[in-house]
Amino acid sequence: MASSETSGKPALRSAEWFGTADKNGFMYRSWMKNQGIPDHEFQGKPIIGICNTWSELTPCNAHFRKIADHVKQGVLEAGGYPVEFPVFSNGESNLRPTAMFTRNLASMDVEEAIRGNPIDAVVLLVGCDKTTPALLMGAASCDVPTIVVTGGPMLNGKQEGRDIGSGTVVWRLSEEVKAGKISMHDFMAAEAGMSRSAGTCNTMGTASTMACMAESLGVSLPHNAAIPAVDSRRYVLAHLSGNRIVDMVNEDMRLSKILTRGAFENAIRTNAAIGGSTNAVIHLKAIAGRMGVDLALDDWTRIGRGTPTLVDLQPSGRFLMEEFYYAGGLPAVLRRLGENDRLPNKDALTVNGRTLWENVADAPLYNDAVIRPLDKPLVEDGGMCVMHGNLAPKGAVLKPSAASPELMQHRGRAVVFEDFDDYKARINDPDLDVDADSVLVMKHCGPRGYHGMAEVGNMGLPAKLLEQGVTDMVRLSDARMSGTAYGTVVLHVAPEAAAGGPLAAVHDGDWIELDAYAGKLHLDIEDEELQARLAAHDPTQASRRIASSGGYRQLYIEHVLQADEGCDFDFLVGCRGAEVPRHSH
Repeated sequence: MASSETSGKPALRSAEWFGTADKNGFMYRSWMKNQGIPDHEFQGKPIIGICNTWSELTPCNAHFRKIADHVKQGVLEAGGYPVEFPVFSNGESNLRPTAMFTRNLASMDVEEAIRGNPIDAVVLLVGCDKTTPALLMGAASCDVPTIVVTGGPMLNGKQEGRDIGSGTVVWRLSEEVKAGKISMHDFMAAEAGMSRSAGTCNTMGTASTMACMAESLGVSLPHNAAIPAVDSRRYVLAHLSGNRIVDMVNEDMRLSKILTRGAFENAIRTNAAIGGSTNAVIHLKAIAGRMGVDLALDDWTRIGRGTPTLVDLQPSGRFLMEEFYYAGGLPAVLRRLGENDRLPNKDALTVNGRTLWENVADAPLYNDAVIRPLDKPLVEDGGMCVMHGNLAPKGAVLKPSAASPELMQHRGRAVVFEDFDDYKARINDPDLDVDADSVLVMKHCGPRGYHGMAEVGNMGLPAKLLEQGVTDMVRLSDARMSGTAYGTVVLHVAPEAAAGGPLAAVHDGDWIELDAYAGKLHLDIEDEELQARLAAHDPTQASRRIASSGGYRQLYIEHVLQADEGCDFDFLVGCRGAEVPRHSH
């Protein structure tokens, strides 16, 4: 059988299956031929895996069959052979308790599917929130040539002739119903208009944020992040990605050449400029961990702080992803950063073989209202606020572009909820001892405490305060927050309460001091009192019921890392490579 080594190209992994004239090669080729594949497709062509998260239970990714077809056309045109395979589709919209719970499971699926199958490179079809990090984590552990193709955002939602954002409008309208500002009829009328095309959320939620992270990391072609899902240019990009992945095999452009320390620094700076989701903090750490890149929580302060938010998109601003694409998309943002010396590593390599700056230096920018100039930003300092203190020894985060400036420095008395069920039971109690200056505190919603660290950190405000016109309060928890949500919300407190973190020791009426600008989060009690309270707390109580249920849940509880470490499993961190397993025939 022909070998790629004779042509000066890197040896193909797939040749370990299809490139021999012995019994094993006979069987592997014969089984594949039952699909009607002719013999010449096995003659030294790169075999390109198309890793597909299509699922009708993941509405964001339900159009991926068509996208996969366009990738296949590109692969065939470039001289490769495409093979599509499914992996676990962890969609945020339907999956309980949260798609974050199965992010690591999906990454394991991807990693073992890549390593165990005869593929030389992979195209990752991603879209909904956790599919992007899950697939990149799995691919990073194998370090094969990899390119990301995102499904794209939905068209703008519509309600009463106005544009509305998917996700974000739910939080706003829900609060308005509780405050008596709109009727339940008006609330329900927005439902159909919010999601009116294929694609992911059209706000700068986690899905769009992670699409932007992929593009700024250099693992996708330019404009991948913002082209609307139903725009024909999305299919062109899929086709071109299929072309390019074949060349990447021939160039031996593995993922480790793209996902460098410099690439992650570019992504951190980009997240500040776009007003990206707090979830990016966890996901980038997890991806970096798989690649062996040392990325710390404090890097978000060192690299991101001082960066203005330029993109005026919901939930931080006014517009939606359609306008973002028409304004020039992420290349325009990167150009604006680079022209003002705000792009840390212009020479970072990207999957098309060019540097990040070569890709964007001449990018057109059509609308300064959507992508603002540096001297007229949406937020002067949009870098993620990382805080430490006796409440968060390993850190906590806050998204400044979604917060109320007057609450970024605040001192208030704690109103404590032991877990999410406690919060739901008491938040609208007329007798709840709470006022506008209070700090809402929720415990036991971290990785272990609420298996998967659900997006419940943006607690809805008490109905009686909404009726008084209160629109924001400081909220604090070890949970996460949806990228489509907004408010002065302190998240990812680490260690979490269920792991024995100081959050578990907060009592009703304790004074809490927040200074997001200075990176301070402090519980105003004596150290001796704090230690005494923690000594009396059983950190396993909240997770014992979950752990005792066995199965994947127990595996999760026993091995998940804390938020500052990316919430990966301890045994998954690191790059294990794509060495071909020994055959069994």
